[in-house]
Amino acid sequence: MTLSKKLLTSLAICAGLSLNAATNELVLQTNKPGAPIQPTMYGLFFEDINYAADGGLYAELVKNRSFDFPQSLMGWTTFGGVELKNDGPFERNPHYVRLTAAGHRDKHTGIENEGFFGIGVKKGEEYRFSVWARNAGGSPAKIRVELVSPASMGETQTIASKEIEIKGDKWTKYTAVMTPSVTDAKSVLRVFLAKPDNAVVDLEHVSLFPVDTWKGHENGMRKDLAQKLADLKPGIFRFPGGCIVEGTDLPTRYQWKNTVGPVENRPVNENRWHYTFPHRFFPDYYQSYGLGFYEYFLLSEEIGSEPLPILSVGLACQFQNPDAEAHVPVDSLQPYIQDALDLIEFANGSTDTKWGALRAEMGHPAPFNLKYIGIGNEQWGPEYPEHLAPFLDAIRKAYPDIKIVGSSGPDSEGKQFDYLWPEMKRLKADLVDEHFYRPESWFLAQGARYDNYDRKGPKVFAGEYACHGRGKKWNHFNAALLEAAFMTGLERNADIVHMATYAPLFAHVEGWQWRPDMIWYDNLSSIPTCSYFVQQLFSENKGSNVLPLTMDKKPLTGAEGQNGLFASAVYDKEANQYVVKVANTSDTPQQLGLTFAGLKKKETITDGTSITLASKDLDLDNIERDGSMNLNIAPVEAKITVDGTKYDTTIAPRSFVVYRFNKK
Repeated sequence: MTLSKKLLTSLAICAGLSLNAATNELVLQTNKPGAPIQPTMYGLFFEDINYAADGGLYAELVKNRSFDFPQSLMGWTTFGGVELKNDGPFERNPHYVRLTAAGHRDKHTGIENEGFFGIGVKKGEEYRFSVWARNAGGSPAKIRVELVSPASMGETQTIASKEIEIKGDKWTKYTAVMTPSVTDAKSVLRVFLAKPDNAVVDLEHVSLFPVDTWKGHENGMRKDLAQKLADLKPGIFRFPGGCIVEGTDLPTRYQWKNTVGPVENRPVNENRWHYTFPHRFFPDYYQSYGLGFYEYFLLSEEIGSEPLPILSVGLACQFQNPDAEAHVPVDSLQPYIQDALDLIEFANGSTDTKWGALRAEMGHPAPFNLKYIGIGNEQWGPEYPEHLAPFLDAIRKAYPDIKIVGSSGPDSEGKQFDYLWPEMKRLKADLVDEHFYRPESWFLAQGARYDNYDRKGPKVFAGEYACHGRGKKWNHFNAALLEAAFMTGLERNADIVHMATYAPLFAHVEGWQWRPDMIWYDNLSSIPTCSYFVQQLFSENKGSNVLPLTMDKKPLTGAEGQNGLFASAVYDKEANQYVVKVANTSDTPQQLGLTFAGLKKKETITDGTSITLASKDLDLDNIERDGSMNLNIAPVEAKITVDGTKYDTTIAPRSFVVYRFNKK
């Protein structure tokens, strides 16, 4: 479908509707500004699931670049004289390969890397190859680096090539920039030992990046994916997870200190998700840690969000480890607590501190101004508050201004949820992280979820949520619509809800374990989903303060008699606009009559805009069930006119609309 046809279809949904139904009379109290909307209100949750880091946001194109996966040559094909050795120059990544003559003038020695579901390259764009190498044979030696299109029907498979002379017997970093002659989502990287036959060359940390990364960083992010994050205008950026914080066992938990310093010496870690689901099994899914805590902090700064790192509380994944022996005893937590204190020093410490000096050495002398830290993911039971308490004491003593996020466990209600919330209040956690992956009926029933929360306790961080349709656990428009309906309740309760992040964030079409997800991609392109657009519409229109918006003197929460309507309203001080968000979850068009109450005598509303997200096909999204990516659904903006203090309109069935009204 062409974009123009999509726009016409969406406008027809909005405009060609019956006006026979009774009007839903809404009243916006313009003179009663309520709670401020926190800058952190809408943000991002990043976890390395679905190949979100290596093979996704992290722009490295070579899999197992240091030959240090448990199966050292996983991702590689070797030919000729190739020997694996383990006394390399990097202590925590000791493996490398030695290339020697193939034994015949017409035979060849070399290595080939398959990348992540292939190596995606684009015609005319530049790619930077780098390798640490040494000449171990004494004779002059060269390597030939090629990007190869294995399925090519042309006279040659080679689509880019460079020769590099390896000059000395000291480990040295060599680089070359290549420009492919064709676009190929499934190319491979080949490195040949060039003649003469008596050459001996050692190779370590074989790497390939697009030159055009996000902000041009050499150890950078994939530009299209990072840009989609920036376009959400996030206020908070949570990383690195998620369950990978816990690990399947404690040795494989995410350890931030292994992710900083030179990338060549960051050890490989097992990914908690690579074998979690046997029906979506990826035995080659490891973490290179090239995307580490320095890169997370830097990306957070560059997209304008507050960083929120999450650290282990000393409990391995409780879903996978029911026995207490799998966890750290409370009296042995000091190394974990020190990790948290050292992380704050890494983020905020002066350059004359140990960890602040490392941050400066990595390229950022100024502090990252960390304000929040989370301890534990979705732990439960009495063992969680027992483990959390000493972290709180130590962090508050050393860094009293840091806000600490605790957890209410993996459930949105029930025994563990009811136990942990009072415990978080007792411990005086600053925020409590709630998680809910729930079906349609749950989201429809949650419009008033936070209306009666205790305003004197910790604030809420809705840290992981998504609508999982019953029998439809994939991205589809109706799920996104119900997420929008739910988010009006978050916004109305901005005095208690200070953060909210959808999850998961990323998914590779060939490498996913979990869905739905917010952004999908393949090796060359990416696409936002309907859930992405919902998050973007809330974030871009969050305003400054909540305003009361009622129908029959009650907030619109989808309650009985409210015709499936959910709504919230804010005042945007900077733009001098009133912003009203309405989700119609019913199957019928709804007439709306919006009265602007409380305006001063000379104030009036004259015009504005509406932004509509709608689809006649409730099961459709921009990532289709066969993995194809098409922009089927996108927000449509239109001008609206208001005469005085009343606005009348009709909202289409199963649609979400943001109205922005100019005050004069």
